[in-house]
Amino acid sequence: MSTLTQETPGAVGTPADRAAGLGFARYLVVRFLLIIPTVLILVSLVFLLMRLTGDPISAAFGDRLTPDQLQAKLHQAGYDRPLLTQYLDYLRSLATGDFGRTVTDNQPVTHVLGTYGAATVELACYALLVALVIGVPLGMVAASYRDRAPDAVLRLFAILTYATPVFFVGLLLKLVFAIRLGWLPASGRASTGVQLFLQDQTSTTGVYLIDALRSGDGTAITDVLRHAVLPGLALGLLVAGVLLRLVRTNLIGTLSAEYVEAARSRGVAPLRLVTRHATRPALIPVVTVLGLQVAGLLGGAVLTETTFEWRGLGYELAHYLTVRDFPAVQGIVALFAVVVAVTNFLVDVVAALIDPRVRY
Repeated sequence: MSTLTQETPGAVGTPADRAAGLGFARYLVVRFLLIIPTVLILVSLVFLLMRLTGDPISAAFGDRLTPDQLQAKLHQAGYDRPLLTQYLDYLRSLATGDFGRTVTDNQPVTHVLGTYGAATVELACYALLVALVIGVPLGMVAASYRDRAPDAVLRLFAILTYATPVFFVGLLLKLVFAIRLGWLPASGRASTGVQLFLQDQTSTTGVYLIDALRSGDGTAITDVLRHAVLPGLALGLLVAGVLLRLVRTNLIGTLSAEYVEAARSRGVAPLRLVTRHATRPALIPVVTVLGLQVAGLLGGAVLTETTFEWRGLGYELAHYLTVRDFPAVQGIVALFAVVVAVTNFLVDVVAALIDPRVRY
């Protein structure tokens, strides 16, 4: 006697489930492969644009070398070869992880990336923390007071923080809190004594706050945090305005949902209605937007680090751009491109996990 087996719709192992799994896998592969052209296009544009400005040898040593010496250096560095040959050689080196050596100070570009990359990561983390602490709560307040005075003020604040150049915000913060009031240091990642102390530790990460916490020195921890306040605030406000408007918009939509209306009809207090019932669904898109803001943070880091003399990749990029150091600029931009592309890939994965409709 034969038995019939029936598959429960949506159960694990059903054709529908397997199809969904294949769809998700295909989505991940396609999104991951898009990293390659994204990085390639950006590094190619930087390569061509830098070549349009001239060669770095002439920019760095032109007034100190004879024409024969200058030509010899150009030949040694390969800048007298056809542009296509230079480009193909650059791509081959990039594929093997060889970013070349800087022209102005003759050090491996990978050393520059490793030395100053931690500082930029640290600043970006401070900025994201500031953006979350300021943007999310203020967005909730704005939604709670929709179309009233607090909402209008906060919306204006969001527009100003996003539209005001980050270097101007940085200079204003320095003028008020460092120069006029003297509450916080105006520049640097730490005072000279603390910086030397952290660099003398047995093993360092390059992230001053982590190194200070590992040392257990309260003075070093306080000093590092005091130096981080102004640059973190200047860069974080750039993203905080975006989060404020996003949270406000999403929360207003969530507050009109049926389940929230049902909770309101049961007499749930307005504050609890916002914090317990409406906020969580409204914060889901924030994850996606935070990932997309990484490019803005890296761009803002160049101006912020220059304003506060925060020795990170943004600060070094501004310096190497000034002296037209091709290998250094190309290496830093290539790293930025990889970080942005990988972050966007991870954001796509999170979005697909949250909402399966994104996969199709």
